[in-house]
Amino acid sequence: MSLLSLPVQTLGWLGRHGTRAVAISIFLGLALPPLAATFKPFVPEAIFVLLVLAFLRVDPRELRAHFVRPRLIVLATLWIMVVAPAILGVLFLAFGVRDVAPALFLALVFQASAAPIMSAPAFAALMGLDAALSLATLMTCVVVTPITAPLFAHLFAGDAFTLSPLTLALKLFGLLAGSAAIAFAVRRFAGRGWVAAQRERIDGLNVITLFVFAVAVMDGVAYTLWTQPLLVLGITLLAFAIALGSMAVTMLAFMVSGRGRAMAIGWCAANRNMGLMLAATGGVLPDLTWLFFGLAQFPIYLLPLMLQRLARRFVPPPQQT
Repeated sequence: MSLLSLPVQTLGWLGRHGTRAVAISIFLGLALPPLAATFKPFVPEAIFVLLVLAFLRVDPRELRAHFVRPRLIVLATLWIMVVAPAILGVLFLAFGVRDVAPALFLALVFQASAAPIMSAPAFAALMGLDAALSLATLMTCVVVTPITAPLFAHLFAGDAFTLSPLTLALKLFGLLAGSAAIAFAVRRFAGRGWVAAQRERIDGLNVITLFVFAVAVMDGVAYTLWTQPLLVLGITLLAFAIALGSMAVTMLAFMVSGRGRAMAIGWCAANRNMGLMLAATGGVLPDLTWLFFGLAQFPIYLLPLMLQRLARRFVPPPQQT
């Protein structure tokens, strides 16, 4: 075995064991706090790389097919960005979270108002779900984020959300357009067949990039776990309950479109890009809000492994051509 082939085979192995590797990475992130300071400045770059890999992983023809008949995408976007935040915001108010724990309420509102995580297509691919549908839904949700996110954030959380909608829109457009352009260039020069043959290695790169992100966002979580274990346990359980509840309700709402599609949309609805919302506030937030952001990564990283068997039952294996 040559030294050159070893990294390639390692990427392939990571891709074949993607959900397990991703689940392990979140615990490595928790166990390696000294690396957080090193990786934290590269979080924007990690998100950009995940988008590039998502565009590479998805066949453009499959993505185009969803936009040719956009009804499902439009409905999914309305549900994720309008209906779900409104329902969750009212529930949080009804349970008195704003009065009992204002910092936690702020985190919950930010999470509910945000678009799906940028890595949603990557996780969908690792679980065997429709990554093209996930990417198309992500794109349309990102487009409406500058309108809906500030609206719900101001409605429920007051003036904590300070970034202008235009600035947010330009940042999001740059992320999508830049990553799509790079993926298009790779497909154009390397060829569609070559890209398709690299599926497992692309998944392996996803795993490595997600590990970098996990280490960065776990900064400070280990210390709080040691000093306030019950608080960490309670918030972690809350994060899992919100994620699983959002996914289950969304799947029921879209079951008529097919179980596999319903699960892909449910995954997008359950896992939101809270990091974008935190960045939009300039980072001046209570400690409890930051803690929730870190602990909310556990369902994101662990649910793919927990739900992979269910996804395989819902999604038929691809036909060999």
